[in-house]
Amino acid sequence: MTSDVGALDPTRLKELFDLRSGVNEHSGAAYHDDPYPVWHRLREAAPVHRGIVHELTGFAGPAAFQGLPHPEREHFSAFSYAACDAAFRDETVFVSSESAADGRDFEHGIEGPQSSILYMNGKEHRRYRGLVQPSFVPPRAKWWMDNWITTTVHALIDNFAAAGRADLNTDFCAAIPTLTITGSLGIPAAQALDLRASMIPGAIDTAVFAGIVAPAVASRREQPGDDLLSVLVEAELTDEDGVHHRLSDAEIMSFAYLLLVAGSGTTWKQMGITLAALLARPKVLDAVRADRALLRPAIEESLRWTPTDPMFSRYVARDIDFHGMSLPRGSVLHLCIGAANRDPARWESPDDYDPTRPARAHLGFGRGPHVCLGTHVARAEMAVGIGALLDRLPNLRLDPDAAPPRFIGMYERGATEIPVLFG
Repeated sequence: MTSDVGALDPTRLKELFDLRSGVNEHSGAAYHDDPYPVWHRLREAAPVHRGIVHELTGFAGPAAFQGLPHPEREHFSAFSYAACDAAFRDETVFVSSESAADGRDFEHGIEGPQSSILYMNGKEHRRYRGLVQPSFVPPRAKWWMDNWITTTVHALIDNFAAAGRADLNTDFCAAIPTLTITGSLGIPAAQALDLRASMIPGAIDTAVFAGIVAPAVASRREQPGDDLLSVLVEAELTDEDGVHHRLSDAEIMSFAYLLLVAGSGTTWKQMGITLAALLARPKVLDAVRADRALLRPAIEESLRWTPTDPMFSRYVARDIDFHGMSLPRGSVLHLCIGAANRDPARWESPDDYDPTRPARAHLGFGRGPHVCLGTHVARAEMAVGIGALLDRLPNLRLDPDAAPPRFIGMYERGATEIPVLFG
């Protein structure tokens, strides 16, 4: 693994994972302001507004994301914790697919996100999600750590430990979840960046994606192993008529696509946000270094304070009066969880990053039937990664001669560089 990780092209890592690159432009990478003051004013004015989050925030640049652009539909945005929480929990009114909102059947077999469990609803969603859920429950976190996470983390640190400096964003955070998920799918590290590049929104290359993943699926059909792809290959789905069948290659590819997009596209940014928050607060960092029991609360607080994906969307399946706003069937409700997670009705001093605050459930991983499948794996990646940095890099600190990290992006927020010195 060490040699494989060492072969990763740092220039390509920066191209794919620097939020300022053209690759990330689609989700509002050009937005460099702090949205929270505007979101506070919007939430104070009303829990739900007519319009789209980025437009209400005052950003007119490109910002496609889940539930966007859909110019033919009416759009509404929720900013309070109570409104976002209620929408996440009600899967009968607030659904994840256009087809469900419009009364059409879900279409299977399309390679890419539109055929994944992210866009399924009800019984269908529960059946398909249930196939992989057992691999992501808390007791399986050790399986992920022993097989992929720990080795990857230490191999990445080996790459820069002797240099005395690093950019933790692209040198470290970016590669961990990508290599964790590709490793669990039996994809060599040498192909990991090619696979990630094939899934760039607006430029998805299904031929490259299939060319890398399909041989791995075929290999596991012939000889299953102790990995996630083998779980998918051997899984049996029971349909509504009670008939059992194995997943097709197209269904497995859809699962793989979802896991790669969700797993490698969010955890690296959230880890960077956590590290940037800690490094900017040396006393808090020292406390975490001295007492590792504080690391988990530090991670949870970053998920509340600045979730990397501050907005998710739902389609409205029937007319409803919702928190003071009439939402028509077929419209889109955007859930601004960034604003919801700083609702003063739920948290005292919500703009402060404070890992010692009393724990309360947040919406950083969503809520309800579609709560993030990989929450426990993501938490394990961040805990192992940050813990290893504190173990192996003495006197870890921000480089005083470099620009400090800034949080940028509209629908995918994260740090710019995280320049550090150590030793």
